[in-house]
Amino acid sequence: MTGAARGQGRAHAVALARAGADVAVCDLGRTLPTVPYALGSVAELGETAALVQAEGRRCISSVVDVRDAGALAELVEETVAELGRLDILVANAGVISYGTAWELSEAQWDEVVDVNLTGVWKSCRAAVPAMLAGGEGGAIVITASTASVKGLAGMSHYAAAKHGCVGLARSLALELAPHRIRVNCVAPGGVRTPMGTNTAMQQLLEQDPALAASLTAALPVDLVEPEDVSAAVVWLCSDAARQVTGTVLPLDAGTLLR
Repeated sequence: MTGAARGQGRAHAVALARAGADVAVCDLGRTLPTVPYALGSVAELGETAALVQAEGRRCISSVVDVRDAGALAELVEETVAELGRLDILVANAGVISYGTAWELSEAQWDEVVDVNLTGVWKSCRAAVPAMLAGGEGGAIVITASTASVKGLAGMSHYAAAKHGCVGLARSLALELAPHRIRVNCVAPGGVRTPMGTNTAMQQLLEQDPALAASLTAALPVDLVEPEDVSAAVVWLCSDAARQVTGTVLPLDAGTLLR
């Protein structure tokens, strides 16, 4: 589980533990220069591990940057050594910043795309060989977004990366189908996490009423809860979804109807 210090990643880790999985969690544990809100801390990652253990499951916790292929490979090696096998990958780590496409700095573009897309690919590249070696199939779930299927003003780099995640997932689904490894995306809308509620995001929505309208849920809720997304993640990882691969499952309270 990448990006597990808080928010969706923490909720997914706890939900998978509750469903009977031992879990390895990781997070960057520090801020990034172009991201306009605080990211999950090392202490919060430790809290996630404690919550997993409180469900009676084993947990490996590691500070890892998903842009670091070597660190991801080491975490996979440790996971297999300590927990016995690797059956599931939830590639959840992601960040966002804001600005029109022509005003974004190269640093903003690179940081969002490197974490949200290249980091997902590196996570899969690290995990897939261990899943293949297990010989029992498995499941990969990638955190996409409603921005995977429509453009978002002020977030072109984020939308581009999330569109890329869908292409990666569908390609991996074809490559891994003969090995009974399923690859799917969850596509949340606005979720009640620091990414979804930070001050910079709220200011952007106030400045652009059309964007705010396009991100408004059809159901009578303001935001999706992380646990709502977790329920879908657990289902996609379970035998109940054994025939499901290459899909993008919206968890958006009807945002995409706008």
